[in-house]
Amino acid sequence: MLGLRHAAVSLPLLPLRAAAAMSTLLVSQPRYGWLRELGLQEENPGVYNGRWGGSGQVVTTYCPANNEPIASVRQASLEDYEETVKKAKEAWKVWADIPAPKRGEIVRQIGDALRQKIKVLGSLVSLEMGKIYVEGVGEVQEYVDVCDYAVGLSRMIGGPILPSERPGHALIEQWNPVGLVGIITAFNFPVAVYGWNSAIAMICGNACLWKGAPTTSLISVAVTKIIAKVLEDNKIPGAICSLVCGGADIGTAMARDERMDLLSFTGSTRVGKQVALMVQERFGRSLLELGGNNAIIVFEDADLNLVIPSALFAAVGTAGQRCTTARRLFLHESIHDVVVEKLAKAYAQVRIGDPWDSDTLYGPLHTKEAVKMFLDAVEQAKQQGGSVVCGGKVINRPGNYVEPTIVTGLPHNAPIVHTETFAPILYVLKFKEEEEAFAWNNEVKQGLSSSIFTKDLGRIFRWLGPKGSDCGIVNVNIPTSGAEIGGAFGGEKHTGGGRESGSDSWKLYMRRSTCTINYSKDLPLAQGIKFQ
Repeated sequence: MLGLRHAAVSLPLLPLRAAAAMSTLLVSQPRYGWLRELGLQEENPGVYNGRWGGSGQVVTTYCPANNEPIASVRQASLEDYEETVKKAKEAWKVWADIPAPKRGEIVRQIGDALRQKIKVLGSLVSLEMGKIYVEGVGEVQEYVDVCDYAVGLSRMIGGPILPSERPGHALIEQWNPVGLVGIITAFNFPVAVYGWNSAIAMICGNACLWKGAPTTSLISVAVTKIIAKVLEDNKIPGAICSLVCGGADIGTAMARDERMDLLSFTGSTRVGKQVALMVQERFGRSLLELGGNNAIIVFEDADLNLVIPSALFAAVGTAGQRCTTARRLFLHESIHDVVVEKLAKAYAQVRIGDPWDSDTLYGPLHTKEAVKMFLDAVEQAKQQGGSVVCGGKVINRPGNYVEPTIVTGLPHNAPIVHTETFAPILYVLKFKEEEEAFAWNNEVKQGLSSSIFTKDLGRIFRWLGPKGSDCGIVNVNIPTSGAEIGGAFGGEKHTGGGRESGSDSWKLYMRRSTCTINYSKDLPLAQGIKFQ
């Protein structure tokens, strides 16, 4: 392996935590032998640009369910990054010349390769990220689905032929790839978000350079190994789908690099703002998927048989670590107490356990730092007048487990209610009128996802209209989370304004040219101007 050093040399370079002895790594234990099916070993190269390597520091990733070390990844140095960008730009010259439907065929093969590894890769998502197994498999399925979508799209992308006002002239739109797409993803969806971006970017004719979250580096390596084999089997330059595992230094380099023709960033609003400023400073193009402080509004005519499971899934699913997690629940005053009682009973029945056990519905938070943020938020909610109906504590077991929590009694504008805490805390508020509920939905800085539960047809269309929800995702009688890949995914305001996955999101990965072709022997000017 290019640039791969022996563990004994790399141990003093380990950041964040003391190096774990190789014998204690989960990847070395027979129970986790399935990790070898993904090509993972004790120390893994974290750079791919047609060849595997890496000369940066070594990071060990840990299982959130027990905080035991899984394996380590040698990250990219800035020198590795520089080499990889150059190789990706060279590879793009080959990829851009391949017809879009042929590029779609390569993406189809990537989807098939993911299908073959879907269970073992889903297990790795559970092990390293911490989400339950069915969600881990579902996340890989999302990448597969986007590949299928992209294959069809590869035969459909293009611009219109527009009517020209000048005789003997054709007016057309030409769409071309932007070039190199940098993709920075977060820990909570370490497979799917890369898939949304890369599958669409690839059929558009772009090369991709991926930096995943350091705490899910093994997933980044495993996914890239699957993609790399497809590219290599087709004699396509591997650097088309490059990987640079790394921290803030690599992310900053990507944001400031003028060779990065588009930078897609998924993460917190705080970091996203820094990325946006760095990209804008060089007049670059960015696609931002940031925070969400999502609300569900339940009216008096709502079907509670839909409301309770929807609120439960939206607030508790992925242990509250989705950007679309429901964090605010607005209940009409006439049904407030009934819904809170039913929801608390549902919370009590949530099966908590190891995320890879098929019976588990609720797993751990991703890190110990997340547990601290959870406790701080619960304490702030109490100080600001909230009452904890259920949860609010750390669960006494190995790993980063906390109780899913319901808080009532807070005012709609309490500071903690307006704060996105990436944890399973649901703030339940009481409202009287439709107008105030819609206003409360829109008063937070983020604008990602929103949902109402009602049977009133007029109210539904007011919710969808200009005075309704200001979010990018506006639902009716379904939860805030669980978006389909066929629609454009993203939000407004501090969520960043970006759109990924379906609809016409492909346009963000391309540049548009308006082209006028004169096939006559005359030279008429537009607007009837005479210049003689």
